[in-house]
Amino acid sequence: MATVELRFSALPEHVRTARLVAAAVARRAGVDESVLDEVRLAVGEACSRAVGLHRRGDVKGAVRVALIDQQKRFLIEVEDEAGLDTVPSAGTADGAEPDEDALGLAVLTGLVEDLEVTAGAGGGLIRMSWPASVDALAL
Repeated sequence: MATVELRFSALPEHVRTARLVAAAVARRAGVDESVLDEVRLAVGEACSRAVGLHRRGDVKGAVRVALIDQQKRFLIEVEDEAGLDTVPSAGTADGAEPDEDALGLAVLTGLVEDLEVTAGAGGGLIRMSWPASVDALAL
């Protein structure tokens, strides 16, 4: 199992780099070419959400992206350090944008069949995976 890990400060300009690296590693892991755009979009959406949560809560921590080449799956984890206080709820009236957050999660749900979203006091984690070819080149 090979893993590539990125850590970046919560700035929107770093999201593009995360998308490009994720697509390159996914291709190398054997993810089908027809799915690479979905991988790129999903990583962009998950990273943009993490950056937004950090900025909304004025959190100084890093966003972590782990790209994991398992035997038959390609797994991506996007982790923020924002905590539950920065995640807007449907009834929020304090200036946060619950619709923006809900829309981002809806986009992810449409792009990724195997999706898991968790949040806790220390931050949130989005875990996504796609099938990968067993015959892929080793990293």
